[in-house]
Amino acid sequence: MSTVDRARRPFTAHPLALDAAIAAGVLVCMVAGSFADPRGPHGVTWGVRTPDPLSLVLITLGAAALVFRRAAPRTVLAVTVALSVVECVISDPRAPVAMSAVIALYTVASATDRSTTWRVGLLTMAVLTGAAMLAGPLPWYAQENLALVAWTGIGATAGDAVRSRRAVVRAIRERAERAERTREEEARRRVAEERLRIARDLHDVVAHHIALVNVQAGVAAHVMDKRPDQAKEALAHVREASRSALDELRATVGLLRQSGDPEAPTEPAPGLSRLDDLAGTCRSAGLQVEVARADQDTELPAAVDLAAYRIIQEALTNVQKHAGTEAKAEVSVVRVGPNIEVTVLDDGPAKDTAPQPGGGHGLLGMRERATALGGTLTTGPRYGGGFRVHAILPVKTRTAATGEPA
Repeated sequence: MSTVDRARRPFTAHPLALDAAIAAGVLVCMVAGSFADPRGPHGVTWGVRTPDPLSLVLITLGAAALVFRRAAPRTVLAVTVALSVVECVISDPRAPVAMSAVIALYTVASATDRSTTWRVGLLTMAVLTGAAMLAGPLPWYAQENLALVAWTGIGATAGDAVRSRRAVVRAIRERAERAERTREEEARRRVAEERLRIARDLHDVVAHHIALVNVQAGVAAHVMDKRPDQAKEALAHVREASRSALDELRATVGLLRQSGDPEAPTEPAPGLSRLDDLAGTCRSAGLQVEVARADQDTELPAAVDLAAYRIIQEALTNVQKHAGTEAKAEVSVVRVGPNIEVTVLDDGPAKDTAPQPGGGHGLLGMRERATALGGTLTTGPRYGGGFRVHAILPVKTRTAATGEPA
């Protein structure tokens, strides 16, 4: 808070007390001005004249009305203008009662719009000047009468300027608050998107490798007594799958580290370049997987490459979980125009291959990945048995379309 704001704080907290102090100051100025003679032999002369009692009463009433200028600005303006007209007509026209009308006009101008200021200002100027020129004791061209035009114009102009400044400051403050709200909403949206992305990655990594561990552990338990060599091989696959799961979990969770934390992950995110490794891992778990690629070595954006890999990984995991190792899976990656199409087929029983109610978020996560990149994902049982997962992903995403090679 600035020094000016701290100084104004007590007054803004008690506006009536501030208006009373202003009214007292105006009263002192009007009383002092009533003892001055602007037509003295040497210019303005003080103490050569004394205001009559009626002028003092009008001055006091005009100052007292200013105490309520914020609560009823137009009423206070009407009262002070009426007192000024009385002073111009039946009292000494040199008594500055019109000063209270100028302050009231300033208040009206600062609290209303510009058109109202023009109308009220011109009306006040016409009433005060007309009363002084037509009904006052001085000649119509006297400087006291012409000064009313200048003073009312100054009051209206100053009030309008203050109102305009307040409007500008208020608009700037509103824009700043709106920009701050927009930044906060954008930050919350980005955090939510990042949390969803990390949740999808964690689900894909854990579901795939734990499914492999589960299958191999079941094989090892089944053949432990009769074929210990095959059991050892299955346990070796369990160890390899668990190590891969730990590595990918470490890389994914490492994204949550701060920039200064040690051991930040340096391994690139998985992509279609590791598709053969993924298929080999599934084959070692007993699932027959065939891979066919016709993408002409297309260089994909990192987001598309990761999404295609995760969709295939999750689809193969679902085959292992729901169709079993007796099923056969076919994976194809094809470049079709501006898109890359990923298809995973299996020949397992349709009723077992399809995800069960409440069974997880695999299909939902795949669909979210495709939708986030502007692509589509369709899933469903195949005629005659099995399940089909088909994803269409754009080769150029919205963020990579500015010049990334396709």
